[in-house]
Amino acid sequence: MTPEEFNHLVHSLVALPRETEWVEFKVNKADPQEIGENVSAVSNGAALHRQPMGYVVWGIEDEHHAVVGTTFQPRSAKKGNEELENWLSHSLEPAIDVRIHEGQVDDRPVVVFEIPPATHMPVRFFGREYLRVGSYTKPLTNHPEKERALWALFSELPFEIGIAAGGVSSDDVLALVDYPEYFRLADQPLPDNRGAILAKLVAEKIINPRPGDRYDITNVGAILFARNLRGFDRLARKALRVIIYKGDNRVETLREQPGSKGYAIGFEGAVGYINDQLPQNEEVKQALRSEVRMYPEIAIRELVANALIHQDFNVTGAGPMVEIFTNRMEISNPGVPLIDTLRFIDEPPRSRNEALAKLMRRMNICEERGSGIDKVIFAVEAFQLPAPDFRVAGASTVAVLLGPRGFADMDRAERLRACYQHACLQYVSGKRMTNASLRERLGIKESNYPQASRIIRDAIDGGLVRPHGEGSANYVPFWA
Repeated sequence: MTPEEFNHLVHSLVALPRETEWVEFKVNKADPQEIGENVSAVSNGAALHRQPMGYVVWGIEDEHHAVVGTTFQPRSAKKGNEELENWLSHSLEPAIDVRIHEGQVDDRPVVVFEIPPATHMPVRFFGREYLRVGSYTKPLTNHPEKERALWALFSELPFEIGIAAGGVSSDDVLALVDYPEYFRLADQPLPDNRGAILAKLVAEKIINPRPGDRYDITNVGAILFARNLRGFDRLARKALRVIIYKGDNRVETLREQPGSKGYAIGFEGAVGYINDQLPQNEEVKQALRSEVRMYPEIAIRELVANALIHQDFNVTGAGPMVEIFTNRMEISNPGVPLIDTLRFIDEPPRSRNEALAKLMRRMNICEERGSGIDKVIFAVEAFQLPAPDFRVAGASTVAVLLGPRGFADMDRAERLRACYQHACLQYVSGKRMTNASLRERLGIKESNYPQASRIIRDAIDGGLVRPHGEGSANYVPFWA
């Protein structure tokens, strides 16, 4: 925050007629316990009043909001032997990114704690939730009507409308948001004046206008169109990371490429970079040699797009990641899926981030609803690769693309997964799985048809597929 921005912020806050549930003024009082309670209360109050940020400001006289200065020095303040800032960070749950700003206003020292609003649950301090009522900080449980209102708000407040940067100038908007790329991806002509550009960004909810040529850049605007996500501190960890390992495990990292651009403007470059890191296989067709990547690009595109779109942005400290091993590729994102992983193929995806998904579909970055994973499975079968593995690992969703492997080298779980996914793909294509189609999928010789029969029987026993009618030799997935 520049000195000019700091002055503008403080003057806009002291212009308020009174303290609110999302702004508190102090002069010098800085008891760590009270500060923690205030941070919890202001964060919850900012959420309840749909404010992009909450603030605790030192150096402001409470009654008349006069700038009187403060002796509080937060960088050197401690709780016991621990720095105050660090103590607060592990005393608050869920973790929130409290930003501390210091500066001069009217030639007097002022300190501002900039506090993001609670997003998916009330912010607790040492296990207790607080809220400001008038000029007092009270336990939230003392006001059940406000607690109910706060929880109701969380159920309707999507990530996309949150604020990534608040109260920035129009110059800063145009510097932070790659607006030419937005117009290119949206297939629209770039307006020839600043006002028309800003108006379009407002219409798309990429930015929200404020009085005095000030704007809030929304989360969806930043995460999709940021020139550099590091310019948005709270979203920097959500950039896509690509890690390449030397072997089949994570013992030795060859290189790591952290992303920096917003998802929409950086997507093609990210997919191209991932594709360039993959091993190549030589293929001979009609006496001409060509290099073919290990995994189909359409599968990479769809799985990376899914990881970006369906992640849970409320999971802090983690972002989407692509890990490339010699024998597989793992694409993961924070958050467990909203539908069963077995239903990824046929069922339209449910996303936590519908506005983000809608924009990415409009810009042809991902497929229409329900078709993306179908394309992944189809491409994997065409490349004769083992069936992808979709699974939940802790609080993350992981999609695994496996390298080439013959039928003899597949374990039982891999064979059953291939059988199930093949039955799904046949069904959504208007066909039925048969012993012959499964043999073709797995590269089993016709003379070894009992092997395919055994896999189908095991898949039936495991509740993955069923005969299409009593005594039928055609099979469909269990949900058909």
